[in-house]
Amino acid sequence: MSIATDLKSRLRLPVIGAPLFLISGPELVIAQCKAGIVGSFPSLNARPIEMLDHWLTRINDELAAHDSAHPDRPSAPFAVNLIVHKSNTRLQEDVELCVKHRVPLVICSLGAREDVYEAIHSYGGVVLHDVINQFFARKAIEKGADGLITVATGAGGHAGVQSPFALVQETRAWFDGPIALSGSIATGDAILAAQAMGADFAYIGSPWIATTEANADATYKQAIVDGSAQDIVYTNLFTGVHGNYLRSSIENAGLDPDNLPQSDPSKMNFGSGGSSKAKAWKDIWGCGQGIGAVQAIGPVAAVVDRLEAEYIAAKARVLG
Repeated sequence: MSIATDLKSRLRLPVIGAPLFLISGPELVIAQCKAGIVGSFPSLNARPIEMLDHWLTRINDELAAHDSAHPDRPSAPFAVNLIVHKSNTRLQEDVELCVKHRVPLVICSLGAREDVYEAIHSYGGVVLHDVINQFFARKAIEKGADGLITVATGAGGHAGVQSPFALVQETRAWFDGPIALSGSIATGDAILAAQAMGADFAYIGSPWIATTEANADATYKQAIVDGSAQDIVYTNLFTGVHGNYLRSSIENAGLDPDNLPQSDPSKMNFGSGGSSKAKAWKDIWGCGQGIGAVQAIGPVAAVVDRLEAEYIAAKARVLG
């Protein structure tokens, strides 16, 4: 059985909840997994390092208890996102804790390292690597990643500029392993569309910000509900890497979203705000272009229910 087939057999929907910096914590991850989709969080959300150990223990224990109580609908696996960039000084400790707790899925970002992949593989874990083009996709697979998260234009946070049609098609032309597609996916119709293009999974981020379990400011959540694609600004000012952010948060920081300077890519900083005094992601809010589908703040379970209903209706409409 392939990795993609095995993973999909354990999911209610072919959906991976994207890790959200500062926002994803145990509450959100556990709710996503109990609802039947992959829940994930960036390891750097757990600070200090001792908290990561605590979070992983809690997630494993609560999901095991859920599975024992609900053998007919067990939880989905969870994932931890590792930033493999040289600026992450605690990467090795994070990897060791992932091995200790046997994290089922690990999502690597901003760097491909064989030693990281090998450590996760040592206990049977699966590694997905997020990429924005074929250069990085091939590099990740060559170094040992099991699958790819293709980050297309319109995705929240750090995002690429390629159309999802081109990015998935060109990846699928040479890679037959698991592919997740990221970029403005916020409805069940879009999940089905991702599969139709050749992806195995939809990689969804921004809709989870407007959930009761998300560790986000109430104003941030409401901005997701009130916003649409035209409210998203693409810039590299805040971290040195191009990404999508909510226009209102940029304006609230006293900046003009239509006249932002360029940042020096060689000075990446994934928390301080790059060359701006405003801090990403605390002051400047990451967000994707799909938020027009988010109509209210509510629990994760309700969002998954909506996505499933839309997905089933879309399949019936398309397949007859």
